[in-house]
Order: sequence, then C-alpha cells, then structure tokens
Amino acid sequence: MKRIVSFLVLITMNAIAFSQCPMCKASVESSQASGSKSVGMGLNVGILMLLVSVYVILFSVGIMWYRKYRKNQIA
Repeated sequence: MKRIVSFLVLITMNAIAFSQCPMCKASVESSQASGSKSVGMGLNVGILMLLVSVYVILFSVGIMWYRKYRKNQIA
C-alpha cells in the first residue's frame, strides 16, 4: 500500500512540475524582450534550489535507511 501511495505522489508532483514550464518560458522571453535579465537569473537560482532540495531529501533518506540497516545487522 505504501508503494502505491508513493507512486501516486511522485506522478502528481511530476505533473505539477511540467505544468509550470510554459509559464516560466513565457516570463523569461517577455523579460528578455524588454532588456531585463534579472527574471531569468532568478529562475535559474530557483531551479538550482529545487535541485539541491531533492538531493538533500534523498541523502537524508539514504542515511536513515543505512542506520536502520546497520542497527539490524548488529542486533
């Protein structure tokens, strides 16, 4: 049951992420046409922050799994 719920959450999050791409592209294109580059740089920083957060979460889950695995091996 947990696997099904996890799978559904991942699919939902993926669909939300894809829906934002056209909005970001239109925003950057309109800001570049007016000569401003701050919107594009802000979006790049936002993308990097989202990327880092995913790796931090995965790393944390990996550490928790490893500790649980080692605890079971010792006992």
